[in-house]
Amino acid sequence: MGSSNKQSTPESKVVQRSEELVDRFLDAIWMERGLSKNTLGAYRADLMTLGRGLSESNKSIEQADKADLLDFIAKRVESGAKPRSTARQLSSFRRFFRYIMREGMRDTDPTAEIEMPRIGRSLPKTLSEDEVDSLLNAPNTDEPLGHRDRAMLELLYATGLRVSELINLKQSQINFNQGVLRIVGKGDRERLIPLTDEAQRWLKEFINGPRMEILLERQTDYLFPTRRGDRMTRQAFWHIIKRYAEKAGVRKKMSPHSLRHAFATHLLNRGADLRVVQMLLGHSDLSTTQIYTHVARERLKDLHGEHHPRG
Repeated sequence: MGSSNKQSTPESKVVQRSEELVDRFLDAIWMERGLSKNTLGAYRADLMTLGRGLSESNKSIEQADKADLLDFIAKRVESGAKPRSTARQLSSFRRFFRYIMREGMRDTDPTAEIEMPRIGRSLPKTLSEDEVDSLLNAPNTDEPLGHRDRAMLELLYATGLRVSELINLKQSQINFNQGVLRIVGKGDRERLIPLTDEAQRWLKEFINGPRMEILLERQTDYLFPTRRGDRMTRQAFWHIIKRYAEKAGVRKKMSPHSLRHAFATHLLNRGADLRVVQMLLGHSDLSTTQIYTHVARERLKDLHGEHHPRG
């Protein structure tokens, strides 16, 4: 190792240069988008794997060209990398080089003409409109907790909230006069979501009666408290949905986001614009929302096959 010291010094310098640029990029996107530590860690791992590979040609990461990237991807595929892993890495590279261009370090994006590998995207399992009706009708609304659960389910289906947004919801975020909900989602991005008349009705009834019965003398800012007066956990809400799905006879495998998926899919099925759905869901990238167009198409194909006389 000692004899190769002179040769390794330039290599270590370009690796250090790559590392500095990657860290600057990660700081920038963390400030802009408020990404999780796991996401930032994945970006860093992808980019530094590329940076170390480029150092063998005495290049730091911002100097990579299209041929370098294709060579890197080819080697990864030869070593057994799956299409999904390759697509994730390419996505990391795209974001990085857009940042590099924005900072004026180069004029061209070497990823621009590299196609994403085709991967079979797993479509979210969505509920039919009848299944949603059955699920919403499952809670016993004569009981305070059942009324709370019905209001939560109605609100989820009416707005497409993330479960984390639902359980952290406070009364101050609801504007009944304007009929909207104010949500601060991922990356501290704020969005206003219209409330349906049905959701407003269940919320008003819950706030004016059952909520006070649940809390008794306790106080909390959270809209949907537990019997202890605490904020509900994700796990507790997940158990609630599973229990009501079983009661409603919904046989599909449920996820915490089942009603969010149904919200998006049913809007698109009924002709909503994809960009409007993107805004309502709080997606920063339209490509994240586009998966729901695949769900809608699959549903249409199933309906066609089921009802067409020659299906």
